[in-house]
Amino acid sequence: MTRLRRPSWLPIDPYIVLLLGTVGLAALLPARGTAADVTSGASTAAIAFLFFLYGARLSTGEALDGLRHWRLHLTVLICTFVIFPVFGLAARGLVPVLLTQPLYQGLLFLTLVPSTIQSSIAFTSIARGNVPAAICAGSFSSLAGIVLTPLLAAGLLGGDAVGFSTDSLVKIVLQLLVPFLAGQLLRRWIGTFVTRHKKVLGLVDRGSILLVVYSAFSEGMNQGIWHQVSPLRLAALLGVEAVLLAVMLVLTWYGAKALGFGRADRIAVQFAGSKKSLASGLPMASVLFGSQASLAVLPLMLFHQMQLMVCAVIAKRRSHDPEAAEDAPREPGDAPEGSAADPVQGQPHSRVLR
Repeated sequence: MTRLRRPSWLPIDPYIVLLLGTVGLAALLPARGTAADVTSGASTAAIAFLFFLYGARLSTGEALDGLRHWRLHLTVLICTFVIFPVFGLAARGLVPVLLTQPLYQGLLFLTLVPSTIQSSIAFTSIARGNVPAAICAGSFSSLAGIVLTPLLAAGLLGGDAVGFSTDSLVKIVLQLLVPFLAGQLLRRWIGTFVTRHKKVLGLVDRGSILLVVYSAFSEGMNQGIWHQVSPLRLAALLGVEAVLLAVMLVLTWYGAKALGFGRADRIAVQFAGSKKSLASGLPMASVLFGSQASLAVLPLMLFHQMQLMVCAVIAKRRSHDPEAAEDAPREPGDAPEGSAADPVQGQPHSRVLR
């Protein structure tokens, strides 16, 4: 039988459908009582294991080599933790005309979350950009965000609003940073295994996020907070986020050009500097917002889906640039364009997760 595949022109990743289905499942069958406690504990363990895998996958040599490209990484960090939050603060003027205060807080939290790892790498590879730079930029942003995101949230949202404390910072470090460092330490022994089975372990990536989404939205259903969000407000939120994403995509592309980066580096800056990580943002929101986490991460959920669809289209178009083949470094072992392993012509964007 012929295997059914998503049409190459369709920018919707099947994983987005799974995310929406998980939200629907939480709305119909939310976890309650003991089941909620078990789900919450399992989601915490899953995210810790996910960051352990991130640490095991990242070559220490690649990280050290990436430090030499410090201007690019500094540019991505500024986009992620300075420019994004400035736009988030500017959106305060949209309350209460377009956004409610809780939705605005979620939008502001979205702007404080670190950049992605997997999707930055995947899109940069598809567009034939500087893949090693994207690997390091995404990893450095995620590590910096473990500390910067809670501190920025406490400063901009207020300690009371996010429940920030030393204990919450310790919980985030234990859940994200410690497993990452453990993966780095054990990479010498397990790195080959992780690389060999990266497709199978990719299921852990997707499953971890789905589990955390189900846990967070189940708690939101139990708290009855969805009565606070009307369809009109959701539409307004989508419009605001579409503008935010468009502005960041334009700013990172032309800003990187103004800073003197070449095409390959501009691609890495655009994809690493314009996106936000669901994998990092969900557990942080669970710790910082508690029972209100589901409403707080709603803007991040919507932005996550939007950035995947838009960046998939942009990456595919960039791959057809005349200078793409000769200007962009590729990952070792990358298949030529149009082969079965090529993410543009062959299989769907299964790597584009976060």
